Amino acid sequence: MPDTTSGNPMLGVASGTMGPMIRVTVAIPVYNDWPAVFQLVPLLDAALKAEAPEVRARVLLLDDGSASAPGPEWDSARLAAIERVDVLVMRRNLGHQRAIAVGLSYIEANLPCDAVVVMDGDGEDSPGDVPVLLKRFVDEGGTKAIFAQRARRTEKLTFRVFYKLYKGAHWLLTGQKVLVGNFSVVPFVLLKKLVVVSDLWNHYAAALFKARLPVAMVPLARGHRLAGESRMNFVSLVVHGLSAMSVHGERIGVRLLAGTGVSVALVTLILLGLLSYRIGANYEFPRWMVGASVALLVILFQALGLALVFAFTVLSGRDHASFLPVRDYGFFVDKLNPLVPRAKEE
Repeated sequence: MPDTTSGNPMLGVASGTMGPMIRVTVAIPVYNDWPAVFQLVPLLDAALKAEAPEVRARVLLLDDGSASAPGPEWDSARLAAIERVDVLVMRRNLGHQRAIAVGLSYIEANLPCDAVVVMDGDGEDSPGDVPVLLKRFVDEGGTKAIFAQRARRTEKLTFRVFYKLYKGAHWLLTGQKVLVGNFSVVPFVLLKKLVVVSDLWNHYAAALFKARLPVAMVPLARGHRLAGESRMNFVSLVVHGLSAMSVHGERIGVRLLAGTGVSVALVTLILLGLLSYRIGANYEFPRWMVGASVALLVILFQALGLALVFAFTVLSGRDHASFLPVRDYGFFVDKLNPLVPRAKEE
């Protein structure tokens, strides 16, 4: 049954129209990063109170199997725009993207509202930018998902270099540029479409774009971590990148197949041209050139075979949804713990 502890859903939820007050659920995945989240939530509350007084928010912290729990400092939290803070506890660690998938599915089933804000809890998704995204959400009539388009990043040089390489590989294999992360506002009316997309289990943003849901973007700079150290390293970046690209497996298979096919055709034509020249001009090519050409052709045919296998493997899996968020999210939810039951007016 839908949760009604934060009040009755406003008219806009049922009718699909925006009213004078906007109810928002903020979904924040957390893995042992409670000090940063404890700083983030009051900053978010202050930003909403100052820049978006018409917004009434509820924060849902997606506890992704953390080894630690929120401390007693939450008992003294003083919030105004945020009406309550809850912790959705996962049964085990799922990873950032899968925690988001479970959280969005839980919200769609239990927490009706006007919009869902998805953001990281470390501060790199700046809480001061949430009113900016919500304003664009309202300007678009509450019908589009609004993503923060990263205009500038603040990580270390090595991370930025690897991220550039990932973006290049993503564009080469999928034909699509990486423009956004998780920081976004999603209309509640679109959640019912998103939670039946199996790819949501692997990557939230890529799944939303693949589902062809209406999207708008706002250029925003990435913020700075509030506390602790980032857990994003080379391995996690690679896993994150592969998860995003796996959503576009069909497109990657077709591009690999087309690319290797064109390469085989070009090399074959070149070899035929060289053979015709040798016969017509009675010219003897060096043996190493002949051997290298044949070896290259063999390698390309092997690549073509692998691309065929990959493409058909991807296509054969189209009818097999291993994870359906709306159906399976409940297996991973342990409990809902209230952290700040009601807003404490200053």
